[in-house]
Amino acid sequence: MEFYIINGGPRKKYNTAELLKKASEGIKDELKDIDEDVNIHQIHLYDLNFKGCKSCFHCKRIGGKYYAQCPIKDDLLELLPKVQNSDGIIFGSPIYFGEITGELRSFLERFLFSILVYGGESNAPKRMPMAMIYTMNVTEEGFNLFYGDKFDILENAMANLISKPYSLKVYDTFQFSDYSKYENYAFDPELKAKRKEEHFPIDLDNAYNLGKKIAQDSLKLNE
Repeated sequence: MEFYIINGGPRKKYNTAELLKKASEGIKDELKDIDEDVNIHQIHLYDLNFKGCKSCFHCKRIGGKYYAQCPIKDDLLELLPKVQNSDGIIFGSPIYFGEITGELRSFLERFLFSILVYGGESNAPKRMPMAMIYTMNVTEEGFNLFYGDKFDILENAMANLISKPYSLKVYDTFQFSDYSKYENYAFDPELKAKRKEEHFPIDLDNAYNLGKKIAQDSLKLNE
């Protein structure tokens, strides 16, 4: 079985990456007793050279060489078909100005648009469970006030084309290892540290359980 953990954030050892690592552990632990190979691929989008959709429409050309495929020759050319044919995917991203990172947005444009059919059934080669993990500085109250259901648009598109993703939102994250080194008037370092100590372990447990759900759903689809 093949699973992809896709980090849309720039850091490999902080909030988003830690949550994705826990989710990966959940997948591994849930499937440790099955009698087949389980491969969990860790993808860091900031390590790759690619851009978003270029509107070439080769993926829509009837009878074309690249129908239902993205033809752009960059680091996603070989990766996208592997992800689209996997057994489960977990995406993670910090939230910048109320949005997922540009890297993850560009990846999802290429990942989703190539299988979209205007007014028709999805060209996805298979259905698989997916999840989105969002990390952000704002509190849950702030998120509900400023962002509300804005991520539903993306998640609904994913649902229509492949499957409805699980959604894990992690609020009020600890951004700096030492707040005294950075100009900051919005966040109380002591409250941030307290939140990290008391609540981030809960977030990690939620990510772990999310990975287990992805594995369970994948097994059901492969029965």
